[in-house]
Amino acid sequence: QVHLMESGGGLVQAGGSLRLSCAVSGVTRAISPMAWYRQAPGKERELVVRDRGDMRRNYADSVRGRFSVSRDIAKNTLDLQMNNLKPEDTAVYYCNAGPVLMGDSLKNFWGQGTQVTVSS
Repeated sequence: QVHLMESGGGLVQAGGSLRLSCAVSGVTRAISPMAWYRQAPGKERELVVRDRGDMRRNYADSVRGRFSVSRDIAKNTLDLQMNNLKPEDTAVYYCNAGPVLMGDSLKNFWGQGTQVTVSS
């Protein structure tokens, strides 16, 4: 069974940095695409960045230039480096993998989320 585990969230002051990591287990091959989403209180979940596995990455306008994603295919991990954090980056950050064809159906997988809080 595919399992995603995020780590690295926490509390940081505005202007600071955090690094999130997502580890995928339960598969013998790399899953693509993978992505980071976030959900702030009272708001819908939004895409932060999608990594398509071929060096193509799509960043949300709100984080472009401040966040960067790195992928380790061999370890099946997706890290998110977040610099110059702003209070509006406060949210629960979720790792996502898929959609990927498994058997005869498309599957989408989510981690449990990690809280990022940026104080002003």
